[in-house]
Amino acid sequence: MNVRVLEVAQQELDEAISYYNGQVAGLGDAFLLEAVAAIERIRRFPEGWHPLAKDIRRCRLRRFPYGLIYQTDKTEVIIIAVAHSHRRPSYWRDRLK
Repeated sequence: MNVRVLEVAQQELDEAISYYNGQVAGLGDAFLLEAVAAIERIRRFPEGWHPLAKDIRRCRLRRFPYGLIYQTDKTEVIIIAVAHSHRRPSYWRDRLK
């Protein structure tokens, strides 16, 4: 299954990487590796997480307080948001198709 990351979600990922690298050298890189691993889990098992809404799911990162919000259809997974777990929980809803 193909995975596509919305531009706004990519910006959120980049901002989180930058933030964590600013906290401790290399921590942003660890965040990126965790996000890439989560994307691979989603690609392999797109229905593996509890739905938040119709065709919308969240895969939580293991080490960081973030989740990847994604939408599925028959041919691809779309990463809608890289969302912090403790801030504005539903801000990404206006990004849905």
